[in-house]
Amino acid sequence: MFSFLKDVNREMRKVSWPKGNELTRYTIIVIVTVLFVTVFFTVVDLGISSILELL
Repeated sequence: MFSFLKDVNREMRKVSWPKGNELTRYTIIVIVTVLFVTVFFTVVDLGISSILELL
């Protein structure tokens, strides 16, 4: 168990963590993408619902 945790600690030191401005930019990109996908599928769902109501 301790050997595993030492290995994890050693590998985590090798990780290249993003800087503050990169993290902010990536977070904004993710939020905008999620909002776009949400709006897209909402519009598609409303369109399909409207078509089905006409039938």
